[in-house]
This record gives sequence, structure tokens and C-alpha cells, in this order.
Amino acid sequence: MLHFLKSIFTINNAFLAETEAMKKFLIIGLGNIGTEYSETRHNIGFKILDALANKEQFSFEIAKLGAVGSYKIKGRSVLCLKPSTYMNLSGKAIKYWMDKEKIPLENILVVTDDINLSFGTLRVKTKGSDGGHNGLKDTQLFLQTTSYNRFRFGVGSDFGKGRQVDYVLGEWNEEEKEKLGERLSKSAELINSFVLGGIKNTMNAFNGT
Repeated sequence: MLHFLKSIFTINNAFLAETEAMKKFLIIGLGNIGTEYSETRHNIGFKILDALANKEQFSFEIAKLGAVGSYKIKGRSVLCLKPSTYMNLSGKAIKYWMDKEKIPLENILVVTDDINLSFGTLRVKTKGSDGGHNGLKDTQLFLQTTSYNRFRFGVGSDFGKGRQVDYVLGEWNEEEKEKLGERLSKSAELINSFVLGGIKNTMNAFNGT
């Protein structure tokens, strides 16, 4: 009888732990640290998380491998991470915080810039290649899979041959600056939709908007 009760207790604990894990989310904004990068296209991941922090009224603190902040929404805990490892080594920070907080792969969302989408276009995917993006390339390396949720924010491709690096590390033009506020607000809505409604509902509601 005692053995039976212990088994039930163990099963219940495991179920509760799994249930709690499913209510935890990790949102990662990719970018480069330093004021010289803060307003560049490549740092849109950081900028979107800053907009989310403003909306949900939380702040970031310096922690291991990045700046982290958190908030709760309808019973769910959301941890936001801006890696301090620079773009090319983002995977190390993502994997560390996933493991530390015991957050399942399906509950992470990586926010990044994308030159293959016109400015301000929002697109969410559940898998795909790195598309030549070094931040995604390192993420894939550390997670050992291409099947993870990513939120791509279009930055356009208005650059000449061989000028891609200069373009993504360049700052927004005046027209983009005017439209950026609304796009950041929409991006924060998208992240909360992912947390509350799941990846498929978010894809249906926001992709291409």
C-alpha cells in the first residue's frame, strides 16, 4: 500500500512539474549589445522586446549571458532574453536559459530580423533553415534542430551587391522610423498571442500583417 501511494505521489509530482513547465515561455530577441547597434535593423529583436517590456511594464536586468526580464499573463510566466553574446553566438544563451528554467522547446520564440521580407512584415514559422542568418545558425547548432518557433520581422533588402552587412548594421531611414512604432506595438501583440493562443493561431492571425 505504501509503495502504491509513493507511486501515485511520484506520478502526480511529475504531472505537476510538466504542467508548470508548459506554462513557462521563453522569448528571445536577437541583437548586438552596445549603443552603436541599438538603432540598427539587425537589432530589431532587442527593440521588440523593449516594446513588450513597455507594454507589460517590466524591466530587464543583467544576468548570465544576457539581459532578462519577466512578466505574467493569464497564469503563464514569460521570460524575455536579450543575449549579451553578440548575434553570432546567440545559441549559447538560449540553451542556457531554456535548461535553467526548464522551458520546453515548443514554448520558445526567437525574434529576429529578415531581409527577405519587406519592411515591417511579420511572419511566424515553426521550423526552417537559418537563411544565412548567423544568429539563427548558432541557435540551430545549440538546439540541434531546425524545428523551433521563430518570429521574423521584415527589414527589407534595399542594398546593392555586397552591401548586406552594411545594410543590416545600418540605422532605420526616416520613413521606417515613422512606421516603426506601430509595427513594434503589433509585434508585442503577436508575442502575447503566441503565449496565450499558441503558435498556429498566431500564424493565422499575424502572418503577412
